[in-house]
Amino acid sequence: MIISLLNKQVNLPIQISTEMFNLLVLKIDLILPLEILQEPTLKKDRIKLPFNFDADLMYQEYNALQPKYFEYYNVIQLRGPAHIIDTSLPVPPAASDYADGSWTDWLDANELTTSPYLKSVIDSFKEITTVTLVRLLRLAPNSEVKEHNDPTLGLEIEKSVIRLTIPIVNNKDTTFYLNSTPVDMKPGECWYLKLTDKHRVVNSGSTERVNLTIDMIPNENIRMLIE
Repeated sequence: MIISLLNKQVNLPIQISTEMFNLLVLKIDLILPLEILQEPTLKKDRIKLPFNFDADLMYQEYNALQPKYFEYYNVIQLRGPAHIIDTSLPVPPAASDYADGSWTDWLDANELTTSPYLKSVIDSFKEITTVTLVRLLRLAPNSEVKEHNDPTLGLEIEKSVIRLTIPIVNNKDTTFYLNSTPVDMKPGECWYLKLTDKHRVVNSGSTERVNLTIDMIPNENIRMLIE
């Protein structure tokens, strides 16, 4: 029997008993630091997905929505719970868990249906999974989103949705920090961010920042893209 330990091989007698082997392993556990014994793991808190979208077209359609002046933070909802988008629809019954989006039907808002390119982006994801909340998130110049975490927006959460982020308008003085490390997201790129971890956004520039965010159920199709 051969045990590989710290890249060395320790030859043990063939007749070693199971009890003695377990005792040896126990002694090794007590002597060596835990991090040496464990396999290293790669923490994937950000992943750039392998496709890009036309940021110029998205920006044109964003401007066509005639976004109003705002201070600090503003949201333009493109898709949401059906009864909120169309108030003539009944409110769904109360649910025990709202995290995974199954508690309601979801509906495109007029702002999305009148924006053909943005709609085509969202439709491309609808072909492979259930898309729930879609929004344009605006952060004003010289503003900051304080550090926080979103407990249900992570692939590791059993019953949840995930959020993909596509920057539309950015500037060199805007930084998204995830686990205190900048995420270099460029307009048109599509990113999965592990938002269950701590994150914040700083816009020290003179122009607003606009991101398209797409919430969706992480089925096998999505997991294959991310993992």
